Amino acid sequence: MAKVDIELVKMILQKSDLDARKVAQIMEDINFEVKSKNAETNKEPPVKKQYVFIVSDPYGKFKDADYTGWVVQIPEDDNPADALERVHRGVYDFNASPKGRRMPIETVSDACEFGSAKMYKEHKIWIKTKEPVLVVRTNNKVPKDSNPQD
Repeated sequence: MAKVDIELVKMILQKSDLDARKVAQIMEDINFEVKSKNAETNKEPPVKKQYVFIVSDPYGKFKDADYTGWVVQIPEDDNPADALERVHRGVYDFNASPKGRRMPIETVSDACEFGSAKMYKEHKIWIKTKEPVLVVRTNNKVPKDSNPQD
């Protein structure tokens, strides 16, 4: 779309034998549209985020067992240890609502599965997996291949 100077539009409208009130109304509409367009373009920049994995450890011991967890995102500069607290705050807000009083969320798994993005967004946490993900342990080493293939 071509950009035209507003003063040029005003001058052309005045030359075209339109009523002064009509010209004023058109110019007011144009100015309003320009301001609303500028307001849309002046949005805050998106927040850089980091991934955090919340592990479900129901027995308090992280040993040789199958564990599940959920992937969430928090702002890049925030402490990952605060991720669980943010989920809790979102759940508290939900449980205080009329819908939350009827069907309260009681576990972290329910919070991740049934909680809406809207209730977490104000606490700056984004749930990325609604279903729990399995955790695989590793010793962080790649075994050396004894038979390299050429």
